[in-house]
Amino acid sequence: MRLDAADARRRFASVPVARLATAGPDGRPHVVPFTFAVGAAGDGEPGWGDRIYSAVDAKPKSSRDLRRLRNIRANPQVAVLADHYEDDWDSLWWVRADGRAILLDEPAAMAPALALLAERYPQYREQPPAGPVISIDVSRWTGWAAGPA
Repeated sequence: MRLDAADARRRFASVPVARLATAGPDGRPHVVPFTFAVGAAGDGEPGWGDRIYSAVDAKPKSSRDLRRLRNIRANPQVAVLADHYEDDWDSLWWVRADGRAILLDEPAAMAPALALLAERYPQYREQPPAGPVISIDVSRWTGWAAGPA
C-alpha cells in the first residue's frame, strides 16, 4: 500500500540508518549509508518544512574531502532511502525522501542539527561531530508498505 507523507515521515524517522544518494556533475550516482535526524520547521530554520540532518563525524574515513560533499556542492538534488525488512514479508516497507541539500559549516548554523543528532545518537553526545552538516530540505516523502504498522 502507498504511504501518505505523514506515515512515510514517521517510519523514516524510526530507523537508525538510511542511505543517501547523490550524483556528481557527471551524473554518476553515489550511495552511502548515513546516520541522521529529522527536524521540522522551528528547529532553527523558521519557514522551512521537514529537514533531514547528517554530519561528518569522527568515524574513520579515507579523506575529509568526501565524495558526497563534493557531489552536493555540484548538484544539491538528493534522495534518501530508509527501509524495514523482515522474513515476514507482510512487515516490509520503504520510504524515500527527495530534496535539496546544503552544507552547513558555521558553528551557529550547525548547532541545531548537532543537538538533534546528539539527542538521537549517544555516540554524538560523547564525541560531537566536527561537521560539516548536510541539511536536506525535503520536498517529497514517498513510500510503500506491505501492510499497516
